[in-house]
Amino acid sequence: MTKIMGNLWSLLRGCCTLREIVLEPLLSQTQSKHVVQVNWADRWQVYVRLQELGIQCWCETNQPLKVEITTTLAAIQLWSVIQQFSASRQDLIRNLKFSWHCA
Repeated sequence: MTKIMGNLWSLLRGCCTLREIVLEPLLSQTQSKHVVQVNWADRWQVYVRLQELGIQCWCETNQPLKVEITTTLAAIQLWSVIQQFSASRQDLIRNLKFSWHCA
Protein backbone atom coordinates (compact mmCIF):
# COMPACT_ATOMS: atom_id res chain seq x y z
CA MET A 1 0.00 0.00 0.00
CA THR A 2 2.80 2.44 0.90
CA LYS A 3 4.54 1.86 -2.45
CA ILE A 4 1.27 2.39 -4.33
CA MET A 5 0.59 5.61 -2.42
CA GLY A 6 4.14 6.79 -3.16
CA ASN A 7 3.62 6.17 -6.87
CA LEU A 8 0.28 8.01 -6.80
CA TRP A 9 1.86 10.99 -5.03
CA SER A 10 4.55 11.06 -7.71
CA LEU A 11 1.85 11.04 -10.38
CA LEU A 12 -0.09 13.79 -8.60
CA ARG A 13 3.01 15.94 -8.19
CA GLY A 14 3.90 15.45 -11.85
CA CYS A 15 0.52 16.45 -13.23
CA CYS A 16 0.02 19.17 -10.67
CA THR A 17 3.35 20.85 -11.26
CA LEU A 18 2.60 21.12 -14.95
CA ARG A 19 -0.71 22.81 -14.21
CA GLU A 20 0.63 25.09 -11.48
CA ILE A 21 -1.02 23.05 -8.76
CA VAL A 22 1.27 22.16 -5.89
CA LEU A 23 0.84 19.19 -3.60
CA GLU A 24 2.86 19.52 -0.40
CA PRO A 25 2.94 17.29 2.70
CA LEU A 26 1.76 19.11 5.82
CA LEU A 27 3.76 17.00 8.22
CA SER A 28 5.98 14.13 7.04
CA GLN A 29 5.96 11.85 4.02
CA THR A 30 4.22 9.16 6.09
CA GLN A 31 1.32 11.44 6.98
CA SER A 32 -1.79 11.50 4.86
CA LYS A 33 -2.68 15.21 5.21
CA HIS A 34 -1.60 17.42 2.33
CA VAL A 35 -1.97 20.99 1.20
CA VAL A 36 -3.36 21.27 -2.31
CA GLN A 37 -2.82 24.67 -3.83
CA VAL A 38 -5.20 25.17 -6.71
CA ASN A 39 -6.29 28.24 -8.59
CA TRP A 40 -8.19 30.38 -6.08
CA ALA A 41 -11.15 30.56 -8.47
CA ASP A 42 -11.39 26.73 -8.55
CA ARG A 43 -10.57 26.04 -4.89
CA TRP A 44 -14.16 26.08 -3.62
CA GLN A 45 -15.42 23.82 -6.43
CA VAL A 46 -12.60 21.33 -5.75
CA TYR A 47 -13.44 21.43 -2.03
CA VAL A 48 -17.15 20.79 -2.66
CA ARG A 49 -16.44 17.90 -5.05
CA LEU A 50 -14.03 16.24 -2.60
CA GLN A 51 -16.66 16.59 0.15
CA GLU A 52 -19.23 14.93 -2.16
CA LEU A 53 -16.79 12.04 -2.60
CA GLY A 54 -16.42 11.69 1.17
CA ILE A 55 -12.79 12.83 1.22
CA GLN A 56 -11.82 14.78 4.35
CA CYS A 57 -10.76 18.29 3.40
CA TRP A 58 -10.69 21.79 4.85
CA CYS A 59 -10.92 25.13 3.08
CA GLU A 60 -10.43 28.13 5.36
CA THR A 61 -10.62 31.77 4.31
CA ASN A 62 -7.48 32.89 2.45
CA GLN A 63 -5.80 29.54 3.12
CA PRO A 64 -4.90 26.69 0.77
CA LEU A 65 -7.09 23.63 0.52
CA LYS A 66 -6.03 20.86 2.93
CA VAL A 67 -6.86 17.26 2.06
CA GLU A 68 -6.55 14.05 4.07
CA ILE A 69 -5.81 11.03 1.90
CA THR A 70 -6.17 7.69 3.67
CA THR A 71 -6.73 5.25 0.81
CA THR A 72 -5.49 4.61 -2.68
CA LEU A 73 -9.01 5.27 -3.97
CA ALA A 74 -9.03 8.70 -2.31
CA ALA A 75 -5.68 9.54 -3.95
CA ILE A 76 -7.03 8.54 -7.36
CA GLN A 77 -10.21 10.55 -6.77
CA LEU A 78 -8.14 13.59 -5.77
CA TRP A 79 -6.12 13.24 -8.98
CA SER A 80 -9.33 12.97 -11.00
CA VAL A 81 -10.90 16.05 -9.41
CA ILE A 82 -7.72 18.07 -9.96
CA GLN A 83 -7.69 16.96 -13.59
CA GLN A 84 -11.27 18.17 -14.07
CA PHE A 85 -10.21 21.68 -13.13
CA SER A 86 -6.66 21.82 -14.49
CA ALA A 87 -6.40 19.71 -17.65
CA SER A 88 -7.04 21.16 -21.06
CA ARG A 89 -10.15 20.10 -22.95
CA GLN A 90 -7.95 18.17 -25.38
CA ASP A 91 -6.30 16.24 -22.52
CA LEU A 92 -9.69 15.41 -21.00
CA ILE A 93 -10.97 14.11 -24.36
CA ARG A 94 -7.81 12.04 -24.83
CA ASN A 95 -8.18 10.52 -21.34
CA LEU A 96 -11.84 9.74 -21.94
CA LYS A 97 -11.11 8.03 -25.27
CA PHE A 98 -8.31 6.04 -23.63
CA SER A 99 -10.67 4.95 -20.83
CA TRP A 100 -13.29 3.83 -23.35
CA HIS A 101 -10.65 1.90 -25.27
CA CYS A 102 -9.49 0.10 -22.10
CA ALA A 103 -13.00 -0.73 -20.91
